Amino acid sequence: MRRVKEDTTLVGVSEFRTQVETILKVAQKEPVIVEKRHKPMAVLVSIEQYDRTEGILDALEDSVLGLLAKEREQRSARTHYLSLEELERRVGLRSR
Repeated sequence: MRRVKEDTTLVGVSEFRTQVETILKVAQKEPVIVEKRHKPMAVLVSIEQYDRTEGILDALEDSVLGLLAKEREQRSARTHYLSLEELERRVGLRSR
């Protein structure tokens, strides 16, 4: 186990297998990056941190979807749609 940042620990897969209890305790306090062959494979975080992150992502997604809906509504207010009857009259399928 080695620190890679002030608040992040890096651990290899082999070390993780042999010291899982210790590493899980560390993950309650700070993120733990698990690497395999010197490539990051996963990040362990406490359930509290996970829940906070999920909450932030949900709120951000809701905000973006709200903005997209508002833009769509504004675009459709500027667009004039023809009724089916008017379209049929214009293309000659119906008489006036």
